[in-house]
Amino acid sequence: MNQNFKSGFIFTPYQAPEQSNFERLFEIFSELITHTSGDVDEALNWFKILDEEYKLTNDEYTLDDFLEDLKKKGYLREEIKAKGPAALKITAKTERALRKNAMQQLFGNIKKSGSGSHKSKKSGQGDESTGEFRNFQFGDSIEQISITESLKNAQINHGIGEFTLAEEDLIIEDTHHKSQMSTVLMIDISHSMILYGEDRITPAKKVAMALAELITTRYPKDTLDVIVFGNDAWPIKIKDLPYLQVGPYHTNTVAGLALAMDILRRKRNTNKQIFMITDGKPSCVRMPDGQYYKNSNGLDQFIVDKCYTMAAQARKLHIPITTFMIAQDPYLKSFIEEFTKSNKGKAFFTGLKGLGEMIFYDYESNRKKRIN
Repeated sequence: MNQNFKSGFIFTPYQAPEQSNFERLFEIFSELITHTSGDVDEALNWFKILDEEYKLTNDEYTLDDFLEDLKKKGYLREEIKAKGPAALKITAKTERALRKNAMQQLFGNIKKSGSGSHKSKKSGQGDESTGEFRNFQFGDSIEQISITESLKNAQINHGIGEFTLAEEDLIIEDTHHKSQMSTVLMIDISHSMILYGEDRITPAKKVAMALAELITTRYPKDTLDVIVFGNDAWPIKIKDLPYLQVGPYHTNTVAGLALAMDILRRKRNTNKQIFMITDGKPSCVRMPDGQYYKNSNGLDQFIVDKCYTMAAQARKLHIPITTFMIAQDPYLKSFIEEFTKSNKGKAFFTGLKGLGEMIFYDYESNRKKRIN
């Protein structure tokens, strides 16, 4: 740098902060605790196996040191039992950390113009800043004028000898119109989510945790309800997402949609949507007498027609359904295509990679385009 140039600033190359031993190991622990649905003992057993094979710890920072730090920092607590030794449980702090990590993993590297984006950007006078600036145009509100940027522009254009601020110096900060959005995320927990040795429930949990963190931190006025569906459907709390497990269930898509619509009917705002993550065909409905009608052999037309009816009902309520089908079977594709047609919603046929990114883009797109 020129020594005669005295700006008051010293420029040095950026260096990313190094991770501590605890931070590095906590990332691994977070993955394991998500895979084991919050079972600390099982997660630690896996950690020991990985440590033996990949030398994750060393003499300076052992696994016992890491475990002690987890307790001291409030990520683990001891639950006293009437008989036997105390059991280790994760805390609310860990649950929050898992959601934050999931959001960073799935959404952290997404760029505004990344490939596959369905985002429909509409800028103008609003209450959510885009962080982008442009020159003032006739019709812009004076509330959008960035005083700091405009003054800086005036100094560049006219010098600092005699202050002058002209119309061409004015800079506008773009904003998005911001509306409240109510979202229900449906997660399939039928047995097929772990069939054939493929873990599909863990990525689904990560998506749910990431979306929950995104909405609660970036859009606090929005609402997110999470429901799971197997033979029946029921709501779960956001804090319970890490503990979600697949059960010996069939897939009652009708029950999930009915519950989702019931939840959204009670929301006062007009912008509503359903996200559904599933990997299998609908194979179960509950009859009026309380008995279950089940059929796992192919697509049962009786069950399928019930699903189409629910999709049409959601359409009448102006609730779009976006389905993320984690399968490639042709007959499942045809079902989802017809289901989507009945609702006039969206469908994505995808593997597990990129699932979170697609949900992120669709969420952003729906928030911004369904305002008018």
